[in-house]
Amino acid sequence: MRLIAVDMDGTLVGPDGRVSERNLAAMKAAEAAGVRVVVATGRRHSYAMKVLRGLGLREEDALISSNGTVTRTIGAQLLERTLLPVETARWLCGHVEEFRDALVVTFDKVGDDGEDVRGALVVEHLAELNASIGRWVAANEPYIECVVPIEKALEGHAPIQMMLCGTVERMRRAEARLLEHPGVSAVGVTPLGKDEVGRLEDIGRIKGGISPQGRAVGAEAALHRTEYPERDLSIVDILPAGCSKGSALLRLAETHGVKAEEILAIGDNWNDVSMLEVAGQAVLMGNAPEDLKAMAAERGWVMGRRHDEDGVAEAIEAVLNGLPVTR
Repeated sequence: MRLIAVDMDGTLVGPDGRVSERNLAAMKAAEAAGVRVVVATGRRHSYAMKVLRGLGLREEDALISSNGTVTRTIGAQLLERTLLPVETARWLCGHVEEFRDALVVTFDKVGDDGEDVRGALVVEHLAELNASIGRWVAANEPYIECVVPIEKALEGHAPIQMMLCGTVERMRRAEARLLEHPGVSAVGVTPLGKDEVGRLEDIGRIKGGISPQGRAVGAEAALHRTEYPERDLSIVDILPAGCSKGSALLRLAETHGVKAEEILAIGDNWNDVSMLEVAGQAVLMGNAPEDLKAMAAERGWVMGRRHDEDGVAEAIEAVLNGLPVTR
């Protein structure tokens, strides 16, 4: 194994919002053994660094953020970024009219120190967002700007993503509304039923010969879901078409001469499906949603321990000791 990709929330990060000593030690042991460790998160770069800064990770290590839209080093050097075209963002704002009170538009406004500036996050209203993700709103207050209508924020500035947050039931309705438009494709946002297999064609199945940049014909935007049933919370990220953790991971691996089969990916949620799909070995955390666990069993992915049981460390330690990654 030459590269390990690790999700943050629900995977590397425990319920206390921190990286455990054992998980961190395992990551550093992997690096000492010559294995690249990449953090791949739905968080934007600045918000991810609130957890990662000060852990002693190498400045040159890559951080895939915003579900694959942006890749920077831990030291904030920009490696890759894909923008959502302004015209696409405009019609999306209108298309989700019913859910505008749950909408956040994200811009990549990161300084040399890795910090965002105000206006990196734009909303029309905060009441609904405070109800669903109040702690996130409080933590990101310095970067949030209220703009009415929200389309004004798009004048001359292309975002990296849009995000809808709310209850699981409401976000399922938002997904359905978004997918009514032929310009929107789904990436790992829906459990695989018999009639839904085609909805994951956007994932980069490199091992099967499908390009990681593959997308639905005519697609302009791709959906990625992160779901926490126990909190009745769902986050639907709207990214430029073709963007995913999996596609970003494969491009990064290629720059280092690493093949897909030499990658171990560890994640816990639907927005991790793309990187679990393309990796040579995939570990799904024990705290994953039950419907995702069912899909993982069908695909032969390893079921790891929970994020409050140092599941990341256990998987990495097994690889470093030449043991099979099993629970």
